[in-house]
Amino acid sequence: MRSYGRPRGKGPQAPGPGPVPPGRGWLLRLVIAFAFAQGAVSMARPAVSYRALSLGADERAIGVIAGVYALLPLFAAVPLGRRTDHGRCAPLLPVGVALIAGGCALSGTASSLAALAAWSGVMGLGHLCFVIGAQSIVARQSAPAEQDRNFGHFTIGASLGQLVGPIAAGALIGPDMGRSSALALVVSAGVGAVGVGALWRIENGGGASARGGAGASGAKSARGREAEPGKVPVLGILRARGVPAGIFISLAVLSATDILTAYLPVVGEHRGISPATVGILLSLRAGATIACRLVMTPLLRVLGRRALIAVTCLLGAVLCAGIAVPVPVWALGLMLVLLGFCLGVGQPLSMTTVVQAAPAEARSTALALRLTGNRLGQVAAPAGAGGIAGVAGVGAPFVMLGVLLLGAAVLGLRRASGRGLGGPGPRVGPGAGPAGVPGPDRQAR
Repeated sequence: MRSYGRPRGKGPQAPGPGPVPPGRGWLLRLVIAFAFAQGAVSMARPAVSYRALSLGADERAIGVIAGVYALLPLFAAVPLGRRTDHGRCAPLLPVGVALIAGGCALSGTASSLAALAAWSGVMGLGHLCFVIGAQSIVARQSAPAEQDRNFGHFTIGASLGQLVGPIAAGALIGPDMGRSSALALVVSAGVGAVGVGALWRIENGGGASARGGAGASGAKSARGREAEPGKVPVLGILRARGVPAGIFISLAVLSATDILTAYLPVVGEHRGISPATVGILLSLRAGATIACRLVMTPLLRVLGRRALIAVTCLLGAVLCAGIAVPVPVWALGLMLVLLGFCLGVGQPLSMTTVVQAAPAEARSTALALRLTGNRLGQVAAPAGAGGIAGVAGVGAPFVMLGVLLLGAAVLGLRRASGRGLGGPGPRVGPGAGPAGVPGPDRQAR
């Protein structure tokens, strides 16, 4: 008989998928909150680029500022993931919203490039807090068979924010780039703050201890008892089959999305495309990503996770390289729509890949490692893009993105010991069976 009560043991329990509140209202509220948080960030990122241009920044400086956005999260991700593995996730959400709103508002008041970079880093830290908490909630409260679907629906919130945010920024930013970009940043802070209203009854009241459902039986499972002595080492998580590939695919896809957001305004400036048009172009990409995630379940039935990741990353590589070519605005818009559809696959499927490959008692840490990889890409890719753009022109960073996505496509095609990319692989750490044999929850999948 399945028990949904609070375990009586005192040690931290394995963070497997837990009992969910009645219905899927928690997921809808999480999507709404994520849409506002991501909308604020997606509105602020191009506004930061325009504000930097108004303060005299060149392509290299914009690359550095875009990288600082990911610098603080790069060091904070794993500690936050460890904390979430053995505690509740929901408290991270309002903290993240507060940091996003504060970073956006203070970026609007920054009068130097150094201050702009610092407040951009605060905004990035807030986004990290929100995403770690939210992804961990989805992982815990979704049965294994529902994870692709629920992660896909969860990331629709991000896509909605990415759809509306750039349009709003483009509508507010005018010829007086300094004042109008500051206004856009202050408005984005208000947008982020609105999301707090959806953060109620998101997580089970039992928090870390209420995780007995969706494949675990009994209030105190053997897996939970085994998890008590210590944490799974980070290297043990990274050795789990599927985790490194999932991290790299996520890094490549997010780097493409991030550099598109940061550098399309620079491309527009060089090609005479207005900020409003750039906002529409970025939103077309986000709209195509939403469309992709709405039809992801039938796509998975037809192609499977491994082939779907490989095909979309390969097409994305070609389309990213195509952005470097000067084309009419309508052709650029078409490429961005197709690219947005392709980029919609990588994030949710890499979440499922990492969650199902990682030890059950370290899933939040595994998701945090995935986010660390994302932030590493967000630090290195914009900085590299800035250096390349300064030497080879503003189109060169998109060729670099094409190479990254090509590498992700190769990983998507590669098989390990006859298993696909999304295969669970051997368990490591406290929850593993003898000689890496999957635990009972894995065998049931």
